[in-house]
Amino acid sequence: MINYNPKDWFTFIFHIHKADTFRKLWPLMLSVAAFSGLVSFLELNIFKLSKSDYVSNIGMMHSLLGFVISMLLVFRTNTSYDRWWDGRKLLGGLTNVSRNFAMKIKALKLPEEDLKFFEYGIPKYAFALKEHLREKKYFGKNSFLIEVEEHKHIPNQIASSMISRLYELLERGLISQEQLIVLTNDVNQFTDICGGCERIKNTPIPFSYSVFIKKFIFVYVLTIPIGWVFSLGYYLVLIVPFILYVLASLELIAEEIEDPFGQDANDLPVDQICANIEKHVEEILS
Repeated sequence: MINYNPKDWFTFIFHIHKADTFRKLWPLMLSVAAFSGLVSFLELNIFKLSKSDYVSNIGMMHSLLGFVISMLLVFRTNTSYDRWWDGRKLLGGLTNVSRNFAMKIKALKLPEEDLKFFEYGIPKYAFALKEHLREKKYFGKNSFLIEVEEHKHIPNQIASSMISRLYELLERGLISQEQLIVLTNDVNQFTDICGGCERIKNTPIPFSYSVFIKKFIFVYVLTIPIGWVFSLGYYLVLIVPFILYVLASLELIAEEIEDPFGQDANDLPVDQICANIEKHVEEILS
């Protein structure tokens, strides 16, 4: 995620950041500009068409479809942002439950070995969840504290290990049955958060809907020169690529934030959140 000052307009306007969609779209924009120039030249100089009713009707069609495409893009962007914000709430819940669980473990005054186990296990669940959502293998430090099998669901293995240690503490008489219930509820919340993140990760926008928007934008932009050449002339070479930039950028941004756990510029700061969990749990249990 990019940290920025929202009040710094000058940087936003005149600086092309690596996350700017212009970097991805400029080859397509050049192609559309060349196409617009070719259509303008053919209609104005070769075929010498007049501003007939047919061409006027095409222009009217663009005016009507412009409203439709704007509504589609608004819905698309809002849907993607809802997924982004839902992911942020889940990661915030992961931070809170990690702190609360660590505070309860600290209050039990357990032996040093058990404290070290949870000091490792709680933040490493966050790191394992991060790597799980990014479809990467997880290799944690001090792996002898919690043994995991790489081909299995690693966050579940870590949560299971913490549950097993709690039951072991009960058998050793270090915690009561009531304390076990409270602590187990916290570990269950880890799994609930993991399930919520997996729901966002594994349920993208329906394929047909995404394809339709892309095709709609492409056809809409390519037919603009036909309907507006007599009103705008060769200015279409500048105007049509700009329209493409605006419409396609909204779709690209929506694509990027609908899976908020990756490493794109507009994704959530998952690495920073995991590092903060590790830092705060260590402060509580050390």
